Amino acid sequence: MHFIKKSLKFSLYFLVGIAVYLLFAVVLSYITVNKKQQASDKSVYLSSNGIHLSLIIPKNELNDAVLKDLNLPYSCKFVRFGWGDVNFYLNTPTWNDFKFSYAFGALFLDNPTLVEVNAKNILNPDWTRVPIRTEQLEKLNIYIQKTFKLDHSNHKVTIEQKMYPNSQLYQANGSYSPVKTCNTWVNTGFKRSGLKASFWTLFDFGLLNKYQ
Repeated sequence: MHFIKKSLKFSLYFLVGIAVYLLFAVVLSYITVNKKQQASDKSVYLSSNGIHLSLIIPKNELNDAVLKDLNLPYSCKFVRFGWGDVNFYLNTPTWNDFKFSYAFGALFLDNPTLVEVNAKNILNPDWTRVPIRTEQLEKLNIYIQKTFKLDHSNHKVTIEQKMYPNSQLYQANGSYSPVKTCNTWVNTGFKRSGLKASFWTLFDFGLLNKYQ
C-alpha cells in the first residue's frame, strides 16, 4: 500500500510538472521580443508540418560559409533548414513510428543533434514570409553556420542516411532538451538576429503567429 501511495504521488507530481511546463510554454510563446521592425525588401520564410518549424532562406542570400559543403542542385532557389535530435529524426520518420522512448531520449538524454538541409526550386505559397533587413540576414547566416559541427578541417560533417532522400543531414552543435527544441532553435535565431520573435516557444505557432 505504501508503494502504491508513493507511486500515485510521484505520478501526480509528474503530471503537475508537465502541466506547468506547458502553461509556461504557451504564455512565453505570446510574449513578443524585438517588436519594432523597420521596413525591408528582403525576405526569409517559415514553414511547419504542424509541429516542427523550419527556416527557408533564398539561396542567393546565404553566405559562402553556410553554403560550403552543401550539395545543392543547380536549380535550387531556396534552402530549408531544420534542427533536431539525431535519434528522433532517424527513428521517427512519421508519427506512426513514434515511441515514447524516442521522445524521452530526445528530451532528457544527451543525444547528438543534426541540421537538416533541403533544396527547394520554387516559392511555396504556404510558407510564411518574414521581412528581414540586410544586417539581420547577416546575423541569421552566422547563427546557422555556428549550428553546424565542423571537423578538424573546418568542413561540415554529413550523416549518411537513406530515410530522407530529398534532404541532407549534417552533424550539429548543441543538445536537444525540454528548453531547446526544433522550434526554439528557429526562434533563438530570430531573437539573435533582431527579428520579431517569442520570448521562448515550444510550439510552432509561437513564432508563426508573429508574422500572420
